[in-house]
Amino acid sequence: MPFLILTALAAGPAAARDALGVYGGWGAFSDAAAPRCYAIAEPRRAKVEGWRPFASVSTWPRRKIRGQLHIRLSRQRAGYAEVTAAIGERRFPLVAGAADAWAADPRGDAAIIAAMRSGEALRVVSHDTTGHRFADTYELRGAATAIDAAALACARLR
Repeated sequence: MPFLILTALAAGPAAARDALGVYGGWGAFSDAAAPRCYAIAEPRRAKVEGWRPFASVSTWPRRKIRGQLHIRLSRQRAGYAEVTAAIGERRFPLVAGAADAWAADPRGDAAIIAAMRSGEALRVVSHDTTGHRFADTYELRGAATAIDAAALACARLR
């Protein structure tokens, strides 16, 4: 079980979140204080630059946001570098900051999450500040269940 999920499970009330479950390599959590709910996972074998990389899918009921993808890259990307998510043969361009990436809009979120539901791995690719290409890979076993568990929990947080 990935360390990030174990850490989040142990954080419990101190972090104002409730663990909903662990599904494969994905954890599902709710945070009534925000309110928000999310599914989250760490990449396998990532070289880390001082922060913990992750992929998450969040629901924010008060903001009327459902199924929003957020990627924390394992490395800071070069300013010119594009960030692409790949699931099987499908490629999705992402909008990126220095170390974070998102789908460009809700339609992009929906397309990526639909591909995640039937895919085996999510691969996020870019170039770091030294110009080297890197890829963070997330196993998708359990992702759909974790996403659904988080969405169901947020239905009660309105």
